[in-house]
Amino acid sequence: MELPLPDLSAAPPPLVQGEPVEVSEGVYVIPDGRVPLVPNVGIVAGERAGLVIETGIGPRNGAYVLEQARRLLGDLPLYLTITHFHPEHGFGAQAFKGEASIVYNRSQREELRRKGPAYLKMFAGLGPHIAAELKDVEFVDPDLVYDGAAEIDLGGRLVELRTWGAAHTGSDQTVLVDGRVLFGGDLIETRMFPIAPYFPPYDADVDGGHWITLLDRFIELDPVVVVPGHGEIADAGLPAEIRDYLRHVRARTAELKASGASEEQAVATVDPEARSRWGTWDNPEWIGFAVRAFYADAHDQ
Repeated sequence: MELPLPDLSAAPPPLVQGEPVEVSEGVYVIPDGRVPLVPNVGIVAGERAGLVIETGIGPRNGAYVLEQARRLLGDLPLYLTITHFHPEHGFGAQAFKGEASIVYNRSQREELRRKGPAYLKMFAGLGPHIAAELKDVEFVDPDLVYDGAAEIDLGGRLVELRTWGAAHTGSDQTVLVDGRVLFGGDLIETRMFPIAPYFPPYDADVDGGHWITLLDRFIELDPVVVVPGHGEIADAGLPAEIRDYLRHVRARTAELKASGASEEQAVATVDPEARSRWGTWDNPEWIGFAVRAFYADAHDQ
């Protein structure tokens, strides 16, 4: 059973727009405006350096984000990182080459090298306005690579980068600023069904069980501010909402599979249930992908 990718042909252009909004002292976000394929972009200001989190999709967005960072930070040295390798989060990195020290975890670098060209082609097929933003993409390697966790002292502001292993992707990373502000990437969304990018045989690294475990960890962190990959800024209650949804899909899918239901039957059952229970959430087309990932049970045997 192959599910179609979302039809974004009528969506607005995926442009990072607007000015940074301060969500905590020295921590700014350019909000996504709930536009498909636009991430929440972070800019963290320290006394000695600054950090940019996410680039937007393609070089034009990357250049805009760099411009906003320079407007806030002046000539301070810059770091750039991304929460994961997907095009709308990191395919504008070329704008930062020579302008910032690009920092990825080792798995991010390898996943980008391995999957980047295929994702470029796949996303370009989502609509001509998306293809236009991706037309001149050049992949760039990070300047700095870490394993496990890394700290960046920006001067009066301490940032922890941490890789968690496979969940939404095979190399998700969170960014925690001063123990208070958590950038969760697409592990966390506001009023949106989370994206389970289960595209076998091209990509089946999504690990729903570990994703749930990570959300429990984020709840324990008890951040004051949570910046999701997409959607409005929230608080520590947001990870629990995504966790509860994923738990529901996992439990119902396992129950249906045990009763002899096919993958197609499981999708047909769980999808309308979830749409009804989380009726205010956007992007319900991703429910079926989550069901398929849990049905395959690739990581939870």
